[in-house]
Amino acid sequence: MPVTVVRFNLVEPGATPDSLGARYRAALEMAAYADRHGVTTVQTEEHHGVDDNWLPSPFTFAGAVFGATKDVAVTVSAVIGPLHDPLRLAEDIAVLDLLSGGRLVTVAGIGYRPEEYERAGIDFAARGRLQDELLETVLKAWTGEEFSYRGRTVRVTPRPGTAPHPLLLVGGSSRAAARRAARLGLPFFPSAYLPELEAYYKERLVEYGTEGWTMMPEAETPLLHISEDPDRTWAEHGGHFLHEARTYASWQSAAIRSAVRSGADDVAALRAEGVYRVLTPDECVAQGLANLVLHPLVGGMPVDEGWRSLRLFCEEVLPRLGE
Repeated sequence: MPVTVVRFNLVEPGATPDSLGARYRAALEMAAYADRHGVTTVQTEEHHGVDDNWLPSPFTFAGAVFGATKDVAVTVSAVIGPLHDPLRLAEDIAVLDLLSGGRLVTVAGIGYRPEEYERAGIDFAARGRLQDELLETVLKAWTGEEFSYRGRTVRVTPRPGTAPHPLLLVGGSSRAAARRAARLGLPFFPSAYLPELEAYYKERLVEYGTEGWTMMPEAETPLLHISEDPDRTWAEHGGHFLHEARTYASWQSAAIRSAVRSGADDVAALRAEGVYRVLTPDECVAQGLANLVLHPLVGGMPVDEGWRSLRLFCEEVLPRLGE
């Protein structure tokens, strides 16, 4: 069976507190509905100070999802590691691991927006060193034993329930990220389909004498929206897809490699590109994708349209994926 993901970043340009609160509550209801219908994963992410209200607190959202669901995993992809206090992050993940029965998956990246570091008062140039410290610290913290941290002895409680520790992957598209993951014996999550980087990671595992594995996007991992009339959806709501595509494009330099990368300047070009796809249920099944990532509230999509997409996905696509 393919991996099925429902993604939420809770973007809403021009939101009011009331409208954004309604969007957050709708996302929780959608997560519960997806869970009841057997969706594998809810995915969320982290960005700060964005005008369109991009979610800045993925672990808070994950906790709410766990309270509303029974089986679905929540993947935070990705937490921007150097922006977090390592001890507090270890505590937060441990609590969510206990609360959820081990359903939290954390991908730790270093981000690519200097303005997020400037906002936090953290040196962007130091992000690699800070990421090393963060990963080393949370792994020690989860043992429940005392250890040395910045010149003092500390201990973090409670211990998480998952052994040897909650699922933690190192994300990125650089050799430095691959080396970091291999050195620590952590799984590696390339941010795009990068088989040469996966090979490099495996070589470093041998070099360091550690064990690990790779969770890498497929060469083709489009963001999906399900509609009985794709032409209508593109005509009425294409601007929401374009908003997200152009936001990502404004953040990503030529050196950034990402599974979500668009060069489109208008809705027609975006539709032709295929990064975002609006498909009928039949078309979605026929795509034969190994990973199906539904993005029902993309770019401030109206909640009722998001629900139409999710219901079609769960009721007319999921039951047919095993055929």
